[in-house]
Amino acid sequence: MAHFAKVKNRTVTNVIVADQDFVDSYIDHEAGKWIQTSYNTRGGKHLKKGGTPLRKNFASIGGVYDAERDAFYLQQPYPSWTLNEDSCLWNPPIERPNDDKRYNWNETDKQWDEVS
Repeated sequence: MAHFAKVKNRTVTNVIVADQDFVDSYIDHEAGKWIQTSYNTRGGKHLKKGGTPLRKNFASIGGVYDAERDAFYLQQPYPSWTLNEDSCLWNPPIERPNDDKRYNWNETDKQWDEVS
């Protein structure tokens, strides 16, 4: 059994667990393309020791499948954030503070605001 993402017009519309034979034989492919994704892949790395990463990130409904990169990633969260080509994760223009406080991104001021 593996995870498969249904992709239509670059957008992930569904994620299922199925056998490859089921995907090949029984699913309506006219409604979208089914592409294997790995639950254990994030940022181009496999979360289990010795595993092989697959398509940069686990597919999520509403996310993007980029055929040129052969990668899944989330929609751009803010206009100022850029896509990291290696991990296919979105990076803010400045790093989030690394402390025990909670922050929200402020797109207007391009800064992290502490949540009180």
